[in-house]
Amino acid sequence: MPVQGTPVCALAMAILSLMFLSVAIWNGFPLIFYDTGAYVLEGLGHVFLVERAPVYAEFLFLTGARFSLWPAVVLQALMTSTVILQVARAEVPGLTLRGLVAIGAVLNLFTGVAWYAGQVEPDIFTPIVILGTWLLLFRSGRLGKGGRAWVTGLTGLAVACHPSHLGLLGGLLICALLLKLVTRLPQPDLKRGAIVLATSLSLILAGNFVLTGKLFLSKSGSVFLFARLMQDGIVQRLMNDTCPPAGTQNWRLCAFKNRLPKSANAWLWGEGSGFRALGGFTSPAQQEEDSRIILETLKRYPVMHVRAAVTDSLTQFLQFKTGDGIEPQLSIQERPFRRVIPQQIPAYREARQQRGLIRFKTLNLIHVPAGAMSLLGLLLLLQRAAIRRAWNEASLPALVLLGLIGNAIICGTFSNPHDRYQSRIVWLPSLVLLLAVTRDRRALQPVPESGT
Repeated sequence: MPVQGTPVCALAMAILSLMFLSVAIWNGFPLIFYDTGAYVLEGLGHVFLVERAPVYAEFLFLTGARFSLWPAVVLQALMTSTVILQVARAEVPGLTLRGLVAIGAVLNLFTGVAWYAGQVEPDIFTPIVILGTWLLLFRSGRLGKGGRAWVTGLTGLAVACHPSHLGLLGGLLICALLLKLVTRLPQPDLKRGAIVLATSLSLILAGNFVLTGKLFLSKSGSVFLFARLMQDGIVQRLMNDTCPPAGTQNWRLCAFKNRLPKSANAWLWGEGSGFRALGGFTSPAQQEEDSRIILETLKRYPVMHVRAAVTDSLTQFLQFKTGDGIEPQLSIQERPFRRVIPQQIPAYREARQQRGLIRFKTLNLIHVPAGAMSLLGLLLLLQRAAIRRAWNEASLPALVLLGLIGNAIICGTFSNPHDRYQSRIVWLPSLVLLLAVTRDRRALQPVPESGT
């Protein structure tokens, strides 16, 4: 049965969504990350938190998170299923329902997609940014008017849900612009890309305005970058070189010169951290000093900056274990949950996650090799397409590879490497490979030499 027509497409989306919700259903409650409480508090308590994107918090509010967190993850699973369906139909003409369900089952078993679709966190929107951008740049003509509008809105929402997504979209659009300017390869539809960018910027500005009455994009960028520079030892070197008695610069941070942590997380979230003592995320004076310190280190230690950024980006690219932060968090989440969703606390406490019953060691014996092999397969697809000059087929694997690289650079450089940042999108190469093999079973075979 081909995946065509509203009834079959609806059935396909329902089946895929149930697959992607299977982990949360098994857990007994939507999966929770350390940031979840802040998003819930911001969205339901209408309290602006500098460190969290208001758009995702408002997404939780609009999906009725005050009464249940389930509608939010159900909608996330549906959105993920929708964009996969659109990509699959564009890449594999005549794709059957059985074929699509098989692809979804393999993704569910061998990748971490279900661990993010069923998690109350904006991480599942990162792959939607990449897939949605590809659809609009290279397959907009196959979507139809209604499809284009839907994918544009969904991708714009996905971008707006996290600050790193804006940089990711910007990087992909720059690459598309270069492709258009310097090559004769299939030309991307930059108009659609510009519309997505405008949509996401509007949502971000509106989200911030709703909670603060002010228009701005972000107020936390310097804070996270500063924490990464501290982890890499760059801030410590500046303090040693400029704080009295060795220097004459009286940074507020000089008072903590001899007890700066070696971890970005310890600086941002640790008990007794100097960051909290200096005012934390709510201190404009500290954010202003963070920015000045960042600029000063760039002037003084440019080579050290480049070396650290490259190392962190490479580390992030290769770091993608499933399960980062999915552990019992009662002590972290109880307070915000009790404030805004007290009726959900009993179910939250009874979940396997909060009872410490989830183990990822065995799971990652499957997910990590699958991710690594999929990355290699992605390179083989690109090599085969280049040899055959099948540039149209190369667009999806190329854009996914650029998305993986861009995500690693943004997260590794402007935050610091964590498995979850890359794990949330490392299932995309697996999807691309499955679609390529479904379209052509010889997709990963070497191309015969001419004349043979």
